[in-house]
Amino acid sequence: MLQKQPALRNEIWGNPYDLVFSNLNPGHKLMLPGAPGGRNGTGTPPSRIMGPKSLVVRFLIAIGLLVLAGCATSPTGRSQLMLMSDAEMEQMGVQAFSNLKQKTPVDYTPETNRFVKCVAQAITREVSSGWEVVVFWDESANAFALPGKKIGVNSGLLDLTDNQDQLATVIGHEVAHVLSHHANERVSQELAVETSVNALNAVANPHSVAGGQMMGILGVGAKYGILMPYRRAHESEADILGLELMAKAGFNPLESIQLWKNMEAEGGKESPEFLSSHPSHRTRMDDLIEHMSTALALSNRAQKRGKRPACR
Repeated sequence: MLQKQPALRNEIWGNPYDLVFSNLNPGHKLMLPGAPGGRNGTGTPPSRIMGPKSLVVRFLIAIGLLVLAGCATSPTGRSQLMLMSDAEMEQMGVQAFSNLKQKTPVDYTPETNRFVKCVAQAITREVSSGWEVVVFWDESANAFALPGKKIGVNSGLLDLTDNQDQLATVIGHEVAHVLSHHANERVSQELAVETSVNALNAVANPHSVAGGQMMGILGVGAKYGILMPYRRAHESEADILGLELMAKAGFNPLESIQLWKNMEAEGGKESPEFLSSHPSHRTRMDDLIEHMSTALALSNRAQKRGKRPACR
């Protein structure tokens, strides 16, 4: 997580770096002394004119400090770059979810909502309380979870899943993305490349170029014409963590294999959005089978403790 860093004095140039990491406004920005908006705000170097090489060196050092400040480790031990705080990511997730609810019709069908919320709540009880679950009227087979405890399920996904356990596979996978801070990684990578991006303000204006891109980074950009799938490392991590999560909730992890067989049987049809750029169905099934004994043990233990979801 990124915390506000004290100014660091540079003994060679004799001037501190201006690393401006404001929490919410104006957003994470990287400023160097002498740049417009820097310490003196004039655009003139504070001590003397620096050549291009000096500016490049200082910029690279500042970027290095950013990377060091944001180093973290995923639940599976993978190194991560996370420059946003949890509070900032939650604010972005809440805003993005609000945008989607304004743009996409919501399915209020009682039976559908009872089923989806029953599955989602069984999953989230293993994590924390207070998650908002919304079913959207959308024929695309998709689901997502956002920082800030938000879960969205498209009505089209229910046509692709045969039972509660298969839906739990998908929701567990999406919640695992949140628990693994994958969205923070993606936003941080964008900030490390484009330091002038104001991530929070961008999400508040999703129809702008930057806003659409940031919605895509959060994993919900399809509505805005921007699909930016998670990396394969993220997907594989979410598959395994999601499998364990649904098993701990008492669902049958074996149904996760059948879900991917259903996907495979779809054949020439367009892949569901949440599968775009994911590992192949065969690879996913092999990975899930490899971890199945652990998942079955977790599920059996959960059911002995009375966790027996009966959503449909």
